[in-house]
Formats: sequence, structure tokens, C-alpha cells
Amino acid sequence: MTRYISIIGGLMLLLLGGCGEYSKVLKSRDADYKFDYAKRAYEQGKYLQAVTVLGDVITPLRGGPKGEEALYLLGKSYYENKDYLNAGVYFKTYYQRYPKGKFAEDARFYSGYGYYLDSPEAQLDQTSTRQAIEELKAFLDYYPRSPKVTQAQNAIFEMQDKLTLKELQNAQLYYNLGNFLGNNYRASVITCQNALKEYPYSKYREDFELLILKAKYQEAKNSVPEKREDRFRDVIDEYYSFANNFPDSKNLKEAETIYNVARRHVKE
Repeated sequence: MTRYISIIGGLMLLLLGGCGEYSKVLKSRDADYKFDYAKRAYEQGKYLQAVTVLGDVITPLRGGPKGEEALYLLGKSYYENKDYLNAGVYFKTYYQRYPKGKFAEDARFYSGYGYYLDSPEAQLDQTSTRQAIEELKAFLDYYPRSPKVTQAQNAIFEMQDKLTLKELQNAQLYYNLGNFLGNNYRASVITCQNALKEYPYSKYREDFELLILKAKYQEAKNSVPEKREDRFRDVIDEYYSFANNFPDSKNLKEAETIYNVARRHVKE
């Protein structure tokens, strides 16, 4: 029992000693001393302490031998603390200030990968997703032989799929709205077509093409008589495109049903 009390007492002394040193560092005006402490804090996983102290010294150390590393460590401390937005700000500041610096490759990678980790579900705002793609593409341009290339490429593909899924959800929403307050079927078609132009190899290509077929069919059904036949002809053309592109689709029977209805509205 005495042994355990001694161990706990020792740990408490170490903790108090660490807090005491941290307080001393915060009050100090010695930038080199503060940098050395922040570097040790980072290495020990005390990222909040590192962020606080490094934020005080990046300006006074700028231009000196420790300034470059301090700026990079500030970005990395935010990154390790999962504050990816602030991390991105300081990583970008680093590689713009030191484009050929010691940590430039890592700064460009972690800038983009942090935004990737911050990217939300597809139905939410995708600002971080677009920033991730932009930063990681720039990383690949600058460092095409980096060992992190595959990791960056996979993240980009995943982000592009997420953006495509968001467009698919938007197109489906337009389709579900139908003719409420306007011709939302046309908006659904345009959204799908734009997404296919931007992401021609998307894994959701079949979903987009089927939704285009269905939206054009609904638009034709609800058309005024003078436009109906031409629009059903367009539906037929869309069916042939879908059937040729996806001959083994599980949705082919639904597409064929639409095609058979459309044919009855078109003169031979």
C-alpha cells in the first residue's frame, strides 16, 4: 500500500511540476525557451500546450533558424488535435512562405488530408471536401513521387464520389418535387447531366442515367400536347443510351417499362 501511495505521490509531483513549468513558459519572453518547450510538448502529445506556446513565438522567430520549424509544428499540433481547419491555415502559410522548405512536402499533404478528415456527410456543406481535393491535387502536382501519392489519390477519389453523391441527392430532390412551383424534372435532368460531365467515371453513373430517363419520362407525361411527342422521342433515345451503357443493370426492367409506354405516344 505504501508503495502505491509513493507512486501516486510521485506522479502528482510530476504533474504539478509540468504545470508549473508551463505557467513559467507562458510568462516568459524568451522565444527560444518557449520554442524548445513547445517542441517537447508536441513530442509528448501535449498538443494544446504546443499550440498555445507556438502561437506566441512564430512571429518573433520568423526569419530565424527556428521560425520555419515553429510554423510547421503549429500546423501539425492543430492537426494532431483534430482541429483541421486551423491546421490547414498554418500549413498553407508554411508552404507559401517556405515553398522549398524542409517540411514543404508534409505541409502540402497534411493541409489537404486534414480537410479530407474534416469532410462531412454528403448531405452537408462540402467546402472542406472541395478544399481537400484542391490541396491534394496540388500536392500530387508538386510531389508526384512522394510515398504518400497513393494515400492522396485514394482520398481524392473518395471526395469526388462524395461530391457526386451530393449532386445525385440534389437531382433526386428535384425529381421528388415534380411540378411543385415549376418544372423540377428539367432541373433534375440538368443536375444529372452536369454531374456526369464533371465526374464522367463516377460510380454513380448508372444512377444518374436512370434518373435522367425517369425525369424525362415524367416531363413528357406532363407536357402540353404539342410538345409531348417530341419529348417522348427523347425518352426513347435516353432508354437506348441507358440500355447500351448498362445492359446487365438490375434497373433494366424499369427502364424497359418506361420505353414501352413512351413508344405508344410516338407515331411510327
